[in-house]
Amino acid sequence: MAALSGLASALESYRGRDRLIRTLGYCCQLVGGALVEQCPARSEVGTRLLVLSSQLNHCRTILRLFDDLAMFMYTKQYGLGAEEEDVFVRCVSVLGNLADQLYYPCEHVAWAADARILRVDSAWWWTLSTAFWGLSLLLGIARSLWMVVKLRKQLRSPMAAFTSQLPWSKWRSVEAQIQSEVLTLLSNLADLANAVHWLPPGVLWAGRFPPWLVGLLGTVSSLLSVYQAVQAGGQGDATTP
Repeated sequence: MAALSGLASALESYRGRDRLIRTLGYCCQLVGGALVEQCPARSEVGTRLLVLSSQLNHCRTILRLFDDLAMFMYTKQYGLGAEEEDVFVRCVSVLGNLADQLYYPCEHVAWAADARILRVDSAWWWTLSTAFWGLSLLLGIARSLWMVVKLRKQLRSPMAAFTSQLPWSKWRSVEAQIQSEVLTLLSNLADLANAVHWLPPGVLWAGRFPPWLVGLLGTVSSLLSVYQAVQAGGQGDATTP
């Protein structure tokens, strides 16, 4: 009952529903892709799961039409990161916010073109939105790597060798920060692999992943995101494509 209650509470929020839809969508793509490729006898079931995955992804795309204002308010609140002491973290965070802010309108135009609301080339706008998403992921990866190195140096410093200098509660807090940054790093790496796959052919490994591998990477990223949300009490700023 406690698990059901927690799930119901998560589904009451937009972020909670988005994480669930994202996880289900990628899981369907993973299983569906594997069935189509490895089990010809069950290819029809696999095809249906791939269709379901596509519809869930389309659902998230439509819901993201209303994310611009929330992202703008978050970007405005962060500003130039005046409260951030680390200059590198401040720079990559500001650039990451800018990339996220530009991602949304590009995706909206691409969606509107596919829906024949706008008469523009949807492929070009999808590529642009994916490029902004990939840039945001790269900046997030750089930030997480920097933070992990910085926090590990803090733990290994001569001052940290004495527990009287670094209280146990502070030590645990730093360890928790490192774990969070590592999970974010792994999640972003999985998403970046998919982002490159969705770029035009000729860009690194673009277009070379089978559906099941895209689903696997997305599932890993989604589950890591869900785990972090549970640990953080379900807080979050913006949805992930």
